[in-house]
Amino acid sequence: MMMNNSPKGFTPHPYPYHHLIDLEIESLTNLGLGLGRDNGWVVQVPYVLPGEKVQARIYRNHKNYSSADCISVHKASPNRVKPLCDLFGECGGCQYQHMEYATQLEWKQKQVQDSFARIGGIEFTVNRPIPSPQKYGYRSKLTPHFEKPHPSHTFKVGFLKQGTRRTLIDVDQCPIATPAINEAMPSAKQSLQDNKQGLKKGGTLLLRDTNQSISTDPNEFVQERVGNLTFQFRAGEFFQNNPFILSELVNYVIQQSQPQESSFLIDAYCGSGLFGISAASYFKNVIGIEISREGFLGAQANAELNRISNTEFILGDASSIFDAIDSTFRPCTLLIDPPRKGCDQNFLSQALAFSPNYIVYISCDPATQARDAKILVDGGYSILDIQPFDLFPQTRHIESVMTLRKES
Repeated sequence: MMMNNSPKGFTPHPYPYHHLIDLEIESLTNLGLGLGRDNGWVVQVPYVLPGEKVQARIYRNHKNYSSADCISVHKASPNRVKPLCDLFGECGGCQYQHMEYATQLEWKQKQVQDSFARIGGIEFTVNRPIPSPQKYGYRSKLTPHFEKPHPSHTFKVGFLKQGTRRTLIDVDQCPIATPAINEAMPSAKQSLQDNKQGLKKGGTLLLRDTNQSISTDPNEFVQERVGNLTFQFRAGEFFQNNPFILSELVNYVIQQSQPQESSFLIDAYCGSGLFGISAASYFKNVIGIEISREGFLGAQANAELNRISNTEFILGDASSIFDAIDSTFRPCTLLIDPPRKGCDQNFLSQALAFSPNYIVYISCDPATQARDAKILVDGGYSILDIQPFDLFPQTRHIESVMTLRKES
């Protein structure tokens, strides 16, 4: 029977609201949730580890599984550690602070490998992730949210509460953010608090750390040094936000682009030019394309800023790059760094028709990368390497670089 205090819309099957259940955790999902079974029925629980025996409390029943909170750990994993953040388990920003770092890397490796097997139908041994030099204090961009001010409750600036879609918890410090961001956060929050009467709706506070200088204006131009190059971009724009591992990622991508075999590089989804400009000295020519005008102008400016003359940038969507390249642009490597949703079918079809010698695919979502990998493999490419990079320690997120070669 469903309890009277169950929330509106709660489905009471197979469990009543706040039903307590003992579970053994078998594995982790790609969202970092622990997975256990009760007579075959799957129950997902955050902040637990494989091998642990826990008591969980049901808060939502879905069509094929239930969601629960961990109430107590009866038998802890030897890989469990004390989280650094007091809000861990309440704030939804981190999933793995309770897991020792070596184990985080193991599970992320497995996550990528499982995605390729399950979604792409590809069995391939994924390399161990390259660890981040900084396990905490690495994140150079933080975007806490704030609510529309309301007279009846406290004005909060922070992140979504675990397991909710709209509830914010107030955050004063974030241990995965850089020390400079944490120093700037109290005054940035206070400034919002002082001016909250002028806020018509909720929004996002920006804290971008470039060289220990904090920007809160999304339109302010900032600079980041990567290797021997300087990249300029607006503080609110996308730019990889773990500067401690970025040079290693860029150098790996350049090496995988096979400059000893390819004379030319095509940088689809080039953004402000990070990969294409960094690789330019290794290639005869680089062509990049970017759909956002800001990114396109930024890429041009960054090539000029670094005195690089063998790059050309085009404003347009990724598919239209192939119309702009003639047959002399051979042998070449295609570099793909799409948004989380991956590549569209039209782009992949055109890429296969264009037939570059190598493809290097950088992804922040192994699931969409695995889906696209199947299309490329079916189109005549073989995978040479899958190398994850842990840009986001303490979270479930992982960057994955896949290298493919055209089969002759």
